[in-house]
Amino acid sequence: MASMRDIKRRRESIQSTGQITRAMKLVSTVKLQKARGRAERAKPFFEATYETVSMILEQSAGAMEAIMKSNPQGKKAVVVITSNRGLAGGYNNNVVKAVTEQNWDPDDVLIYAVGHKGMEALARRGYTIAADHSDVINAPLYDDARQIGKELLTRYQAGEIGEIFLAYTAFKNTVVHEPKLIRLLPAEEEAFASSRGQRSQVPMNFEPEAEEVLDLIIPKYLTSLIFGAFTEAVASENGARMQAMDSATSNAEEMINDLSLQYNRARQSSITQELTEIIGGAEALS
Repeated sequence: MASMRDIKRRRESIQSTGQITRAMKLVSTVKLQKARGRAERAKPFFEATYETVSMILEQSAGAMEAIMKSNPQGKKAVVVITSNRGLAGGYNNNVVKAVTEQNWDPDDVLIYAVGHKGMEALARRGYTIAADHSDVINAPLYDDARQIGKELLTRYQAGEIGEIFLAYTAFKNTVVHEPKLIRLLPAEEEAFASSRGQRSQVPMNFEPEAEEVLDLIIPKYLTSLIFGAFTEAVASENGARMQAMDSATSNAEEMINDLSLQYNRARQSSITQELTEIIGGAEALS
């Protein structure tokens, strides 16, 4: 059995850790409320942008062909959105797994990292880090998403990139966060078909032509989905960290209770031993 001193030291150490995890849980809870509100306010705009693109594509076969066409010679570009800090349970690992489970050749993949944790994990697995935008996730702005989208679209149009993917964690609610890997370009026809099936078929006129309108819309389409992923990822990160810290705090409290019981038993055993020695000594002197 461990000594009373060892048990006391360990209990004090766990108490200190529990105070830290409790404080981190409270901080994450406050951040989650702000991030969730931002994600909920922004979501209608991103959905409207996606819906607009789908309507334009439906009215223009030429535009549909252009946006659906892939370049087999180009590499896959993946925008991977994770966090810069750990202590968030499986939040970062789940996003990394969404990429690695595709069984792509790492030499054919370019990672546009938004978050140190995902970047470091994928670099260890042999993936090429084409760009590091990790600072963006600390306070994501629409202009940050625009810059990343512009860089990707330029390389896509030049043929250097054949496909553009987005890996992030979708925010469902406080306790449910879903890692996703979606293809942004070439657009998936099934996704647009699903969107078109949910709205009324209203004739549309374009000025200028649909293809020219699409040239202006596609950068906004990319930017909107990337920024939408930013807002949901931030909310998901804080939700995951809040749950992880809540679990850690509960575990610390259980360990403190167990150690307190061990300490009391060790103290009782020590007192009993001292009494036995005193009684034994008294009998020896009589």
